[in-house]
Formats: sequence, C-alpha cells, structure tokens
Amino acid sequence: MKHFAVLFALLVGLTGCGESPAPESEAPVAESPATPAPLVDRQSFFDNPVRSQGRISPDGKWVSWLAPADGVMNVWVAPSDDPSAAHAVTKETERGVPVHYWAYNNEFVLYNQDQGGNENYHIYSVNLESGDIVDLTPVPEGARAVLLGRSKDHPGKIAVGLNDRNPQLFDVYHVDLETGERTLVAENPGYAGWEIDNNLQPRLAWQQLPGGARSLLKLTADGTETLAEFGVQDVMTSGAFGFDGDNEHVMMVDSRGRDTAAAVKLNIANGEVTVLAEDDRADISDVLLDPQTRQIQAYASEFLRLDWRALDDDFAASLADIKAQVRGDLTFVAQSLDGNKLVMAADSPSKPSAYYVYDRAAKTATEMFQTRPVLADVSLQGMQALELKSRDGLSLTSYLTLPEGADADGDGIPETPQPTVLYVHGGPWARDSYGYNTVHQWLSDRGYAVLSVNYRGSTGFGKSFLNAAKKEFAGKMHDDLIDAVKWAQDSGVSGDVAIMGGSYGGYATLVGLTFTPDTFACGVDIVGPSNLITLIESFPDYWRPSLEGNWYAFVGDPADESARADMYNRSPIARVADIKVPLLIGQGENDPRVTKAESDQIVAAMDERNLPVTYLNYPDEGHGFARPENRMSFFATTEAFLSSCLGGRYQPIGEDFAGSSVQVLHGAEYVPGLAEQVSGEESTGAETTGG
Repeated sequence: MKHFAVLFALLVGLTGCGESPAPESEAPVAESPATPAPLVDRQSFFDNPVRSQGRISPDGKWVSWLAPADGVMNVWVAPSDDPSAAHAVTKETERGVPVHYWAYNNEFVLYNQDQGGNENYHIYSVNLESGDIVDLTPVPEGARAVLLGRSKDHPGKIAVGLNDRNPQLFDVYHVDLETGERTLVAENPGYAGWEIDNNLQPRLAWQQLPGGARSLLKLTADGTETLAEFGVQDVMTSGAFGFDGDNEHVMMVDSRGRDTAAAVKLNIANGEVTVLAEDDRADISDVLLDPQTRQIQAYASEFLRLDWRALDDDFAASLADIKAQVRGDLTFVAQSLDGNKLVMAADSPSKPSAYYVYDRAAKTATEMFQTRPVLADVSLQGMQALELKSRDGLSLTSYLTLPEGADADGDGIPETPQPTVLYVHGGPWARDSYGYNTVHQWLSDRGYAVLSVNYRGSTGFGKSFLNAAKKEFAGKMHDDLIDAVKWAQDSGVSGDVAIMGGSYGGYATLVGLTFTPDTFACGVDIVGPSNLITLIESFPDYWRPSLEGNWYAFVGDPADESARADMYNRSPIARVADIKVPLLIGQGENDPRVTKAESDQIVAAMDERNLPVTYLNYPDEGHGFARPENRMSFFATTEAFLSSCLGGRYQPIGEDFAGSSVQVLHGAEYVPGLAEQVSGEESTGAETTGG
C-alpha cells in the first residue's frame, strides 16, 4: 500500500540556497582512487533481479516471489519451511509478470498481465494443485480488468472491475476462483470509482463533480446519499484504502481541514471522522493493517526519509525488533492471516532491496532473498538527502549521489565540480525517495553526480505543495528544477549538467531543452509528452471520468480554447527551434499514457530544422521498458550518448542489442557505436528505419 496518498492520480536562480548536506545521508569519507575502479557491468543494473516481490500465503505455509524462468519473470512458489524447493507456477514466455498476490483460500495465486505494455490487463489464476492457468477476465480486446477486492470472509472469490460494456466505466463482478464463473454485481452509472467492502460488495462510490471536486456516496437500497465531500484542493491528497473488520468504517487518508493528509476512519452510518495518525511535515504514505481486525498497526510518513511508527501497542515491540534486526528503510508487503509472519523489503542507497520474513512469536527476522546479489560485493555509493529551497521559498526534498572518490573530505561537496545528470521523476504525482536507486548507482559508477528533486506537485509533502503545481507545467515546476541546478553549480557540486527522466520526467527533459536551452548539455527523454494538447486528447477512455479533478485542474481542458492556447504555449513542441543541444528519445509503441505520436512529432520538428536527435522505438513496450533486453539496449545507448556530451566513462555497446525489439528510427550517427549496431541488425535483432 506504499504511497497511496494520491489515490486518484493517473499516472502521471535561487534566492536562497539549500543547507549543506543534511545528516540524513550515506556519504562516507573516501580517498580519490589513483586508478578508477573498473566499470560495473551494465547488466548488473538493468537485467532482471534474481528475485523480487516476496509474498506469503494467508495460512503461512507457502512463500512466493517473481524470478526469471528462461529469462522471463514468472511466479515461483515454495513451502515456507523449504524455499529451496521453489518451482515456477506461471508460464509467461515474452513479457514478465508485473504483479502477483495470493487468494485467501491458499489454493490459487493470482496475477496480472497485458499485451506488449498496452495496460489492458487481464487477471489470471494458477491452481497450485493442478497447475492450471485460467484467464478469469476473458474480456474482448481493448477492454481492461482491475482487481477491486479480496476478502478473508469470502476466500473463494474476488471482486473485479471490467470496462467491456462501456470503455469509460468499470462494472463490478464477482468471479468464482474454482469455476471461473463471473456474476454481475453492479453496473456503473457514471462513478469515477468504487469502494468494495469485506463482503466484496460495492458499498461506496466516488462521484466527480463539476470543477474538479468529488463526493463520496453511500450506496443504499433506495439510491445514494452523500457521505463526504472533498474540495478541489483535497481530491489529490485524499482517498480510501479499505474497510475495517466490522465493515462499519472506511479507512482513509484525508487532507480536509489540514495541509498534510492524516490517516482517519470515516463512520459510514453518520459520517463522523476519527483521526488515527498524522505528521505535520508529510502525508501519511503507508499503513500496516491487522489482517483480522483491519485496524492500523503501524503507519509511515516520508519527508527526507521513510519513518515507520507503531499505532498498536501490541505491535510496537515487534516494530522495534524489526528495526533492530533489519538494516535499511522498510516496506511491509505481506503477512499471514494470523498476523504472525510478516514479509518486508528493506533497502539503503548502497544496498539493493532484500526481503525478510519476521516471525512475531519467535521475534526473529530471517532473510528471504536478495534482489541483486551480483551487487553485494560492489562498492555502491551513498545518497545525501537534502532540503533545498525554491526561489519562492518552498522546501524541495532532493537526493544527491556522487561518484566514488569525488568527496574526499566527506563534507558532501566534491573536491571539484562533477559532470551531473538531473534525473527527474515521472508522474508528476509521484516522488523521489531515499534508498537504492538503479539509475543513481549506474550513473555515479560512470563518473556523474546524480541529483533528483521533488519539484512542486510531487506527492507526500501536503496539499499546498501539490496544488502549487496547478497551471505550472513548464512554469514554476520547471523553475524548481532550475533552482536545484543553480544550487548544485553555485555550491561546487556540478559542472556541465544533462537532464533525463521518464513520463513527466521526459516532458521536463524536453522543457529543459526548449524553455531553458542554455542550462543543459543534452537531454534523455523516456516516453515523455511533447504536446500537452495531444497528450490529454489521447488519454485512455477509462481515465475520462477522473480528468476534471487532476489533468484539467493542473494543465487544462483542451476543449476550452483559452486553455488550449495556454497548453500549447507550455508544450515543448512550441519551442523546438530553441533547442541547442543533442536529444535522445526512447518510446514504447504501445504506450497508452504517452502515445508514440508525442515522440514522433518532436522528432519530425527537430529533423526539419536539422537538430541532433536520436530516436529509439520499442514495438513490444508501453509506458517504459519491461523486457530486460530492451532495457539493456536503451541504457547502453544512453550511456554512450551521455559520454559524448558530458565526458563520463562508458561501457561500449557490445551484445546489448541481442534479443531487443529496438528500432532506431532516427539519428544513429549521434551516438558512439550506435550506427555500427544497427548496421549489424541480422546478428543483434536491432532494426533501423532511418537516421
């Protein structure tokens, strides 16, 4: 349930500089090596993890995880007392399983899968006794299934939402796990979303209101009645996350009457709100619920670092034990139905995630697995958590990673300015966090400082900070990034700076090169929009009921002519002629969020002006690169590209294109070694159609 505060998000100079690096850091004193360490092989960072997504069955007898089977991530299951006896229970051969979970009857593992990244997910079940795999939601092409609920009180069925009747709306169905029989429970008359109770019944519904506000409706035999209303300032920082055990209260995060979202329970009978947990600096971002009572045992908030606190006195001792035994920032991911076994992931900047099982009776935490043991003996770099200031006084929680040996005296500032990559998170309704970050570690190993900034609009920092981003795409949101770059350069951290990111981070990259063309040495855009008008007009149908509360409020409605003009003016496509430096673009052809047209149009505009752009397209990907072969080809290209504009070290493109679907659609000549790769397409699988 990590970072659920934005439950309705669809994705996606300094007047005063920040303080010196805060003590929230891992930045050990290091002498600059006389000879640079050998490069860490790129595959160590971008190949599939050895294992990930640890889970435990409700009865505690089985454990499961995702791991490669013939190179593709599948679900593996083992007895909890003998993990070495694990075997793969799913049979995906092209695209890895993205997420899996247990049915409460302990007989089935459930998982989601789409086609080539189109996000039209189906829900599948695996019968652990027979091995049979069944598509529980065999909807027509173009329709989508979402899991709405599981319940210990009804272990043999699940509630799902399907939009096969109306592509904008999800109807509620029950699916029998044993027979696959599907029963309609409720047709959707126009709700933006449902809340399903412990009996797997739609109990509440969200109604979008004109202007962007929302009502939470109680569904009754006679119709509906309004249980609560959330104004336009609160819709992005409030939402429900389940019912308590007695089905009389809905558990929520709620920012009404406050700035940071608190964890509350809302009485369904009378609308009374009881505050359970709050933090003045940050939203409540995660909770751990008792599996029987569904009451909050512990909660987390995150400003600079993620911080867990116990709410249940009985759980306080267990949380203290866990913190004493497990190093790193924690994420609780599963627990047995009796509450005795908890599965958690822990990581730190210099250690990739490891999963643990904590036994509350024995008071012991046992390592379940490491996700990337190949990096266990590699010298990874620490991360500094910084609180920078924007030019108008906002606090910008930011994270900095320096190359090995750059900070000999350990003061957080390198001895000489470093070539730097500003790595911008997507969303924009998401956030960067302290901990292991593959891109930070990979780039720092290549000799770059890496800076990530939680610009206004990022989640977790209260509704004022989030709503400060309204109508500020390419405005104050971008100013925040520029202010952080200025801090880095003024303080001696950075020399030349590149900008890189995915989704909104890709948009920020394009904005950086078009709106502030003298700031950056080059840019890397991954599935980023270039035109805010065509972006919103191409959104999937099932986003339509929610657009008024988020995208229209923050960016504009393209059907409104005055808003349309402003949206165009905030679009990189409007300023292509101002680009002065090279650009690398990566796109998934099946992306339903940021369609290929977004990349096509800016590449065409740059080509008309003879501006240097390299364009990689992946026909079997969506909003990002799920297949490891595709990740390897793109980040190998990125590494060579950054070296050409920032001068860092790079591992030459070797066999990195093997098995990839990559199409180099333009500009192979601008990246060292890329033209040679595409000319050998028969041996690598790479394809070129231009450049």
